[in-house]
Amino acid sequence: MVDDVQFLEFVIKALVTHPDDVKIKRTVDEMGVLMTLDVHRDDMGKVIGRAGNTAKAIRILLRVVGMKNNSRINLKINEPQGGDSWQSPRDTSVARPSKTLDEAMDDLELS
Repeated sequence: MVDDVQFLEFVIKALVTHPDDVKIKRTVDEMGVLMTLDVHRDDMGKVIGRAGNTAKAIRILLRVVGMKNNSRINLKINEPQGGDSWQSPRDTSVARPSKTLDEAMDDLELS
């Protein structure tokens, strides 16, 4: 029987830069198994992946492990303390129009 916690720990620790900060909590209720994952804030992007694809793939693999063990496994990834600071830096400046509305209307020469 495959141990779902060991499997998830192996996969996540292979992805992250701070493997010592990986924490997995496993609870069982009438809905199945809930695995809660905590990682270092700098590693959140690696675990989630672009457009959430890495997290989706991990969830699919956990479902396969669960089917093998006749259980339903769900994964919850906790947001690190401090909010969304794990996200990649972005240009937060607001795009400014290159022309004012009046200048654009003048360019159309409608009159």
